[in-house]
Amino acid sequence: MHKTATRQRTLAAAISFSGYGVHSALPVTLTLSPAAPDSGFLICRDLGDGRISPPAKVHFSRITRTTLCTTLDLGDSLSVATIEHVTSALSGMGVDNVLITLDGAECPILDGSARPFADAILQVGLVIQPAERKFLKIMRAVTVRNNDAFAALEPYNGRALDLEIDFDNKVIGRQRMILDWTPRRYYDDVSRARTFGFMRDAKILRQAGYALGSSLDNSITLEDDKVLNPGGLRYEDEFVRHKLLDAIGDLSLGGLPIWGRFRSYKGGHALNAQVLAGLFSSEANYEIVGAEDLPLEFEAFEDQPEGLAVNHYLRAVR
Repeated sequence: MHKTATRQRTLAAAISFSGYGVHSALPVTLTLSPAAPDSGFLICRDLGDGRISPPAKVHFSRITRTTLCTTLDLGDSLSVATIEHVTSALSGMGVDNVLITLDGAECPILDGSARPFADAILQVGLVIQPAERKFLKIMRAVTVRNNDAFAALEPYNGRALDLEIDFDNKVIGRQRMILDWTPRRYYDDVSRARTFGFMRDAKILRQAGYALGSSLDNSITLEDDKVLNPGGLRYEDEFVRHKLLDAIGDLSLGGLPIWGRFRSYKGGHALNAQVLAGLFSSEANYEIVGAEDLPLEFEAFEDQPEGLAVNHYLRAVR
């Protein structure tokens, strides 16, 4: 095992993104900044005039709504919606510690995927920190259900996700994806998958205050059995890949990377939050373990020049 695989990592420098919320349609700037070891994911609101809300842990216990996105309560009547694409990119690319700052109440949707965040993380690079990485090791299976839909966390000697969706639509239909996580696989196979919706639902959603900023630039849009986006799909099974992207983001709200397997059928934000609540309902369900006790592989990208264990992505051992 390469020693960097067991160390925590944060961003080498701050990176910012400007856009608008897919539901609110309001402009927002989001900044990701380096954070100290053992910080985890922290989030705060820039309230203007130099006022910043106290950083809050990005944690499932703060979830207040799971309709169409994941919304967190930061306290003092502050909230942040649509956090899942940001946390998916951070978790998927192997970031342990970060401070997320927004000047609005919803994360920017950008192109509807996690790729812009992942690209920026890859470009700025990660700094290896002296603290050992910690994981939530699943010790006992936990399953939550809603009719025929379910989500489960199970013991597994690795980090795996197994998702299946089933839509009464010829373009989507029944799709399944199994992913053994590495940053490279996340970047190549998951991060570009965009959120999606149906034209038949658009009017109802907008009347309810959702999808006000949705467009063909940030969402796959389906009408009957056609994809309306001029460029078509990025992956043949982009729909299940986006559900997997969302699940990675939602599961990161457990506070530590999960060592185990996540399975889901017809799942979504609500079941993802519920399975985390089920996991933490008993200390017999999990154990916090150090990376040195796990068979971690070095997580560099496969196309790094031979002999360079640390490059622009993993910058330095400090």
